[in-house]
Amino acid sequence: MLHARTMLVELVKVAKFPSSPWLAQIRTPFGGTAVRWCGDQAAKPGKYHVEWTVDEDIAWGRNAKPAVGIGPGVRPGGHCVVLRGRLDLTVDGAAVLDFGGAQIPLDLADPLPDGVPGTWVDLFVEREKVALYPYEL
Repeated sequence: MLHARTMLVELVKVAKFPSSPWLAQIRTPFGGTAVRWCGDQAAKPGKYHVEWTVDEDIAWGRNAKPAVGIGPGVRPGGHCVVLRGRLDLTVDGAAVLDFGGAQIPLDLADPLPDGVPGTWVDLFVEREKVALYPYEL
């Protein structure tokens, strides 16, 4: 059974740049970008099941905005990564981004405005604060 948080991505390459963590260039069925890689630095190109994490508080109107378009998406945006997914709240009030079927837990800086939960949003997060953890199934 697939873990609810994982997603199959294509790893293009893993690279290290001065004063940055190891970054993975990845492709998904709905876009590609470079994000922090928390797996083997010698990982070969290919398909990997990964768990996504976002290590930045989400603040509506600052790094979370209504999505431009509908459906999951990922793309580079300068020093940021733009993740498009459906933002929702769990029964205990935790925030989660449904990102192409993968569930990414989020920390909120403030409660979401009324009407936002359940809608498509774009998250703008520094690429070093979005991490991929390879997950063995």
